[in-house]
Amino acid sequence: MTTPSPLLSRPGAVEAAGADAGVAAHYGEPLREQRALAAGTAVVDLSHRGVVTVSGPDRLTWLNTLSSQQVTGLQPRESSELLLLSVQGRIEFDARVVDDGGTTWLIVEAAEAGPLAEWLNKMKFTLRVEISDVSGDWAVLGSTKEVADWAGLLAWRDPWPHVGAGGYSYAVVPEEGHPGLERPWIEYLVPAAELEQTVGDRPLAGMMAAEALRIAAWRPRLGAETDDKTIPHELDLLRTAVHLAKGCYKGQETIARVHNLGHPPRRLVFLQLDGSQHTMPAPGSQVLLGERKVGTVTSVAQHYEMGPVALAVIKRSVAPDEMLTVLDGEEPYTAAQEVIVAPDAGQVVGRQTGFLRGTR
Repeated sequence: MTTPSPLLSRPGAVEAAGADAGVAAHYGEPLREQRALAAGTAVVDLSHRGVVTVSGPDRLTWLNTLSSQQVTGLQPRESSELLLLSVQGRIEFDARVVDDGGTTWLIVEAAEAGPLAEWLNKMKFTLRVEISDVSGDWAVLGSTKEVADWAGLLAWRDPWPHVGAGGYSYAVVPEEGHPGLERPWIEYLVPAAELEQTVGDRPLAGMMAAEALRIAAWRPRLGAETDDKTIPHELDLLRTAVHLAKGCYKGQETIARVHNLGHPPRRLVFLQLDGSQHTMPAPGSQVLLGERKVGTVTSVAQHYEMGPVALAVIKRSVAPDEMLTVLDGEEPYTAAQEVIVAPDAGQVVGRQTGFLRGTR
């Protein structure tokens, strides 16, 4: 269980629920906090994040053999993202990666740290690596801008939405037009005992603000946009978390087969919800085309400029121009879709034209 953050004692703090329990959902003014976070004048408490360290001289080559990402040459303070997949290519872990020259730091969702450390320990065999779940000793703070006073802290800078080396974009929009560019994202590692001192009197934003900006940036999150069948192609994660030209790893066959010869069965989509209602649908609500279920809402937020927005995972076959309905119990919400992952994504062998962006 996540230990509640000391920042929950700040005036107006209301604790978040579910995956974000332990930190504030907001501090009394969610939309004002969201504006401040977007402007870079507020920071967000992410001290519920899990933190796993991998140290030892073999750490990077070992992580390289296990994961979807090329990390052998990762330089100190360089950021990356890696996936650990099942044999079927389904996402089991998604880790934010930064190395300090002696230790590789993996920032994960709160519930993932223990299972990830346990899995990695089973896989180390005789290699010179040491794995530790240090979630209790380290906290994370998020910002959309560099914080000058925190320059000495180790920080993970989200590679999203840029297409990394060996990556591939499945998005309809070109990289220079991607909405994720409006949300640079930095996660600072802070000793847990120094969390309050590090924050000082800086304005705080809650998880509602952070989630709204994430949704608007089309950024998938483990446990929200994923289920036990999710493959990276469906969420456009080949752009930042997969290196298509690296050596063998578990799940690589599925990654290559779907990318080269097939299509992902589902696709991530951004939904602009009808703003005339006084409520919003809950994550898990059905997405309907007519009366037929074609997908599921995965994340929902009130955006400070766009109003109610959501991410959903829907069937690939749904035409991009179809108007959809989100059904939460008995309550329907009209939803206009904005394509993230192209309906014809994949099958790149023999593809001569089109808008999909190739590897760097």
